[in-house]
Amino acid sequence: MLLRVVFSRLPWFIQIQEDLLNSLSNSKQTRFTGLEGGKRIAFIRASWHQEIVDQALTAFVNDARNLGIDDNLIDVFDVPGSLEIPLQAKRLATTGRYAIIIAAGLIVDGGIYRHEFVSSAVLDGMMQVQLETDVPILSVVLTPHQFTGKEHEAFFFDHFKIKGSEAATACAQTLQNFAMTA
Repeated sequence: MLLRVVFSRLPWFIQIQEDLLNSLSNSKQTRFTGLEGGKRIAFIRASWHQEIVDQALTAFVNDARNLGIDDNLIDVFDVPGSLEIPLQAKRLATTGRYAIIIAAGLIVDGGIYRHEFVSSAVLDGMMQVQLETDVPILSVVLTPHQFTGKEHEAFFFDHFKIKGSEAATACAQTLQNFAMTA
């Protein structure tokens, strides 16, 4: 799809990835420096539309590895749906084991209730958790206005790959920023 190519080739995204790779290669270290003290990365995955949401996890792990983050430091947690993400994130953040949390889910209009309500609750909850716990939470929770049929499924299947890749870059950058302010 043309849209996928456009998103994955944005100059700011490419520049951030190149800067991170350069800083890692110039540091002469073999492991990512933003995960000191035995901290880990948590990836929360909502089970609704899991075949689509899984694309974000796969891309995240692959790109994190390319950025010098050992994929053995990534713990994956499944929740039933996106609405359960904030509580799971809070429980993980308060353990002290995680330097950062990534949350992925797909909230669609199922016709029973307005998905804007669920989207707002999930994103507000994630923001509240990170501000209360000082553990950053990166969102790969998408809330499309249109999600009907095979065309939209195919688009979001590919789009979650892009978002997973962007989340890996954002994760590395956030961890580096936090390491500099520790």
